[in-house]
Amino acid sequence: MSHPHPELSLPPALPAGALRIVALGGLGEVGRNMAVLEYDGRLLVIDCGVLFPEDNQPGVDLILPDFDYIKDRLDDIEAIILTHGHEDHIGAVPYLLRLRRDIPLVGSQLTLAFISAKLKEHRIAPVTRVVKEDETVAFGPFSCEFVAVNHSIPDALAVAVTTGAGTVLHTGDFKMDQLPLDGRVTDLRAFARLGEKGVDLFMVDSTNAEVPGFVTPEVEIGPVLDSVFGASDKRIIVASFSSHVHRVQQVLNAAHNHGRRVALVGRSMVRNMGIAAELGYLKVPDGVLIDLKKVDSLRDDEIVLMCTGSQGEPMAALSRMANGDHKVSVGHGDTVILASSLIPGNENAVFRIINGLTRLGARVVHGGNAKVHVSGHASAGELIYCYNILRPKNVMPVHGEVRHLVANGALAVKTGVPADRVILAEDGVVVDLVDGKASVVGAVPCGYVYVDGSSVGELTDAELKDRQILGEEGFISLFAVVDSATGKVIAGPHILARGFAEDDAVFEDVRPQVVQALEDSIAGGATDVHQLQQVMRRVVGRWVSNRLRRRPMIVPVVVEA
Repeated sequence: MSHPHPELSLPPALPAGALRIVALGGLGEVGRNMAVLEYDGRLLVIDCGVLFPEDNQPGVDLILPDFDYIKDRLDDIEAIILTHGHEDHIGAVPYLLRLRRDIPLVGSQLTLAFISAKLKEHRIAPVTRVVKEDETVAFGPFSCEFVAVNHSIPDALAVAVTTGAGTVLHTGDFKMDQLPLDGRVTDLRAFARLGEKGVDLFMVDSTNAEVPGFVTPEVEIGPVLDSVFGASDKRIIVASFSSHVHRVQQVLNAAHNHGRRVALVGRSMVRNMGIAAELGYLKVPDGVLIDLKKVDSLRDDEIVLMCTGSQGEPMAALSRMANGDHKVSVGHGDTVILASSLIPGNENAVFRIINGLTRLGARVVHGGNAKVHVSGHASAGELIYCYNILRPKNVMPVHGEVRHLVANGALAVKTGVPADRVILAEDGVVVDLVDGKASVVGAVPCGYVYVDGSSVGELTDAELKDRQILGEEGFISLFAVVDSATGKVIAGPHILARGFAEDDAVFEDVRPQVVQALEDSIAGGATDVHQLQQVMRRVVGRWVSNRLRRRPMIVPVVVEA
């Protein structure tokens, strides 16, 4: 298998008749999915999503793909194809359209409805092109055939992109649920037909590649929810992704069966389900949906609250309920259902929510103790099935952490794909398809781009490290005045510490050491204020490390008199 190496250089010019693929996100992580295909001087973008921050990225709202690779070639982009409406595939579109607003967005009806509503909040009126399964549309030199795939959101599409270099099949996120709620199965007949014609590169979802067997059908969730509803005699709160139409449908059905009313909580939940209902993807039983403002007029055993926050997001409705910071309060005997699987990296945040809700007296039902969620991603058995149907010439696992990509590549090899035709790449690695063979030819810079409040891309990794240090190790400011003529310290050093359990008096021991170090440095010829500040930083930093076992942020200030 081909592995990316840190020493990879910038790629050479693309040979005539070749196809270049560069993932700007989604390889080595679950989220931030974005792939750029280049052929004959033109570009095609597949997905443009966000990654949600982890605990070690304080203050960060979202993480975007790095657009630098295409920033100088925006006019070469023929279209952005969106495989489905999840945030990790569409969430970064507003930020790319800020750079060029008229890039056509291509996707299914529901996908484009979701992204158009999001863009409205950004005051962007997009150029859109609705496509359906079994439809083939040309965008410049890229002929795109769309294939129905099943996922945890309706209207997902795979796309087969054909150019003079061959055909690339990109699955997007998919599974092979044979009993989907909406009756729309992954079109294996289309996969077989494409396989007969020849798939030169198969870019395939890797998220569940380590999981053996086949994904449980969605229909098996309904009876479990029905059982939980039947055993609950107080309020029920269900948390899910704001775009998980299938799960909301099952909650509405269970509520209807048990004589309960459902109120949607959270702006994105209300917006997305309104769109899904209007377009016919969500079937709302008569009289079941009510406005949140009317909840107080109902008995506890008549209420279901459908909210966001199943991943422990700090500002989502469920997190705020667990913290007692929401207009909806959770009480003793209430039932809370977390109807989603854990995204890697979110475990601690979710367990914190579960503990908080349990402390409030709620019964918390989640994937660890009940079958209230099934994955939207193909397991190993389904992936092997696809490899055998398609018989691709080259394979490039996408969408997953490194362990998922490696596991997916190993499945491909098991089915007969030559090991040197399985490309294990990470973000920024450049893959060229030349004469039917895919290979790594270089890499382009591809870092994290942080959205921090109103700023985009201004927060650096160094500043993020500073935030971590401030949060974990504390802060010390030092102030001293030196007499430049005598070389003596005439005021200070004043030491102010924050984030320390110890009293400020503990720093009295280090003051004489700072004074001595400053006067020795001046006597030794040091006159630059910056040098003296570094002397203070070193002395205090060494003392704090040895005495208090801490590595705080230290900000020294020296003033000459």
